Amino acid sequence: MAGVFWHNGNWSTEEPKILGPMDHAFWLGSVIFDGSRGIRGTVPDLDLHCQRCVRSARNMLMEPTITAERIEELCREGVRRMGPDAELYIRPMFFVRKGLGAAQPDSSTTEFVLAIYDAPMPPITGFTAITAPFRRPAADMAPTDAKASALYPNSARATAWAKEHGFDMAVVLDADGNVAEFASANIMMVKDGVVMTPVPNGTFLAGITRARVIDLLRKAGREVRECIVTTQMLETADEIFSTGNFGKVQPCTRYADNHMQPGPVAAEAHRLYYEYAETTRIIPKAA
Repeated sequence: MAGVFWHNGNWSTEEPKILGPMDHAFWLGSVIFDGSRGIRGTVPDLDLHCQRCVRSARNMLMEPTITAERIEELCREGVRRMGPDAELYIRPMFFVRKGLGAAQPDSSTTEFVLAIYDAPMPPITGFTAITAPFRRPAADMAPTDAKASALYPNSARATAWAKEHGFDMAVVLDADGNVAEFASANIMMVKDGVVMTPVPNGTFLAGITRARVIDLLRKAGREVRECIVTTQMLETADEIFSTGNFGKVQPCTRYADNHMQPGPVAAEAHRLYYEYAETTRIIPKAA
């Protein structure tokens, strides 16, 4: 895939080879990332993603070597390098070279790398989902306040389990057995016109796209509740949809035995989000 990469002050179209088997990040997982999008010249919430990247690094005992503002400048430059029609994944990352003893990262060896590459937006055709038998850890069990790479193997095995059982995506629960999110995105459901989404409780990353969609729907007059969501509620929902950086707003067409058509609230959320995205344009539309 086409992409541009920034590391150590240099841009390249080749992936930088930056880790070896003795590096702490390679060995013990001291890596964080954030994911933003460049969508045909727009960069929705890029500033918030860059700010979260720095927070995640600090929450993982790293010492960020670059500011959120500088990360944003680099991201904008990289998006421009890729051209006005590109659909991009923007991935700033911090990682640690050395450790203090066996496990603790040596924060003074923190480094930054940026990858921006082609990643077409998925079609809005809908997906199916089922609850997997893997739960999100509580905040005292894992670094859930960071977008830590080490958290994602749990998502991968939940998704693999769902696919083995004939579904596209997994719903994962929190430690109390309530719905936390989809394996790779936040979850929203609709019942009688009211949007409901799990209240943040420290077990999942309450995403930037999630927050944006909540704000847009509320400003449009839609009631949105952050509350406890159960699997029983999903079984009788009128609509279910995901919010997340990769696909933004995507409708769920089946949860377990609950078959649904892509509904009007998901369509409204999608429309409102892309209208907002246009306000973040950094590359003019072609004439």
